[in-house]
Amino acid sequence: MTDRIEKTIELKAPIERVWRALSDYREFGTWFRVEIEAPFEAGKAARGKMNFSGREFIWNAVIKRMDAPEHFAFTWHPYAVGPDRDYSGEPQTLIEFTLKATDTGTHLTVVESGFDSLPEGRREEAWRMNDGGWTQQLGNIRDHVEV
Repeated sequence: MTDRIEKTIELKAPIERVWRALSDYREFGTWFRVEIEAPFEAGKAARGKMNFSGREFIWNAVIKRMDAPEHFAFTWHPYAVGPDRDYSGEPQTLIEFTLKATDTGTHLTVVESGFDSLPEGRREEAWRMNDGGWTQQLGNIRDHVEV
């Protein structure tokens, strides 16, 4: 395990299309499978409802950067799915999406960092679950933009 997860994917879609799928809260919600309440805005909180393994929970993030069309970043509490647990006092991880136009579409990299700052009892499981989760989410965005 490390402090970060890094995944990349080549998408057969123009960079502007991939940027819209990341930065428009409705599109992001469609492929990420979260019902977000309001548009994303740098420096502001984003909130929504997400279903995980048949349980609904609140998805909370803070949008850090929206530099069209190359960089989108937010923080959140990773794998915060315990219905009776308050995660608000824990450190958050940083999620960064970096886009680069290619001859065939867009090279997308997602990095989630900051796992070493999590409480020891949650660190390994959060990393493991999010490592698999990002693999799934990159497949979801591919299916969303390559239609």
